[in-house]
Amino acid sequence: MLKTKLTELLGVKHPIIQAGMGPFSNNNLCVAAANAGVLGLLSTSGIFNKTDQPWIYNAFAETAEATQDDDMPTVLEKVLKRTYRLTKDKGGIFGINVMVSAELVPLSTVLIDTAIRVVNENPELKNHFKVIFTSAGDPMPWGEKIKGAGFKWLHVVPSVKGALRCAKAGVDLIVASGHEGGFHTAWEPVHSMTLLPAVVEALADKNIPVAGAGGFCDGKTLAAALALGAAGAQMGTRFLATQESDFHPLWKEQVVKTQDRGTLVARGVVGPARWLKTATSLEHQRNTLKKSPSVYLDTPDEFNTPEAQELVNSERDGIRAVCTGDREKAMMAGGECAQRVEDLPKVQDLVDRIMKEASDILKNACKLVVD
Repeated sequence: MLKTKLTELLGVKHPIIQAGMGPFSNNNLCVAAANAGVLGLLSTSGIFNKTDQPWIYNAFAETAEATQDDDMPTVLEKVLKRTYRLTKDKGGIFGINVMVSAELVPLSTVLIDTAIRVVNENPELKNHFKVIFTSAGDPMPWGEKIKGAGFKWLHVVPSVKGALRCAKAGVDLIVASGHEGGFHTAWEPVHSMTLLPAVVEALADKNIPVAGAGGFCDGKTLAAALALGAAGAQMGTRFLATQESDFHPLWKEQVVKTQDRGTLVARGVVGPARWLKTATSLEHQRNTLKKSPSVYLDTPDEFNTPEAQELVNSERDGIRAVCTGDREKAMMAGGECAQRVEDLPKVQDLVDRIMKEASDILKNACKLVVD
């Protein structure tokens, strides 16, 4: 067992965070991850889209033990109660991932307010539903609301500047996400080997633990994160490709099929996104270069331009094709580490494997050095 500031802060057994990946729900994956001793995160982006992406909303509602007629707060309340019921006997710890980018703030507020209300009305959840994880936006407006309600607050950043802003906001644990990561990535391509130690060093005098994200997928990379000064690692693509993952079999199969140099960056909903390389995503990349070249110029563009919206709609068509099993038109996000994912294990077996490998590496690290 590896104890770190992450395990102490959150009360989890292992220093691993299962990323709250969207756009699909990961309601079943979160349960399996929490029961395996890591922090399980529920994605919430799937319930933003009841009108324009009902195929995602309906799948989320089904695995939340909700109905398609339930509104967003009701669906979230039901999935929180379900997750608690299915994790409490094993002491699982879980949270929600909420995107707080500027265009989503009204919806984000509803989700966070609902989470707070549910815990206040059901105090038995407090020892298990401990975390609100915010992403894709400014942390400053959220601290009083989240921490005031007793939650541990995590926020993800792509830069030292973002980490320092998190420290100012009062974030409890900062996730430094390198450009290797899947789906939403930063405008500037700073990768984990540079970003993670830089963030750890920048926060050295602030006593705020840091977790690495982007490229972490096994015991080797977890051990590397700890060696770089992190308190743990967040893993997304690796958990996506598991038996309990809610993602469509087509998506999971594509992760396992991905080989060397098998990802690319093109337009996503809120900026650049990393996609698994297919004929459709290559076409999307070519269109991004023509219609949203700022993705490759490290400069944020306007979300509501006709060109950006055309690309976003193309992305949604690609994800809908996944839902319908249309392999030819499907687009699937994933991190660079997909090329190192070769199987679809059960979550518990995966976690056990990662922890054994990491522990063995750290225990025997001195043997790698010649006297």
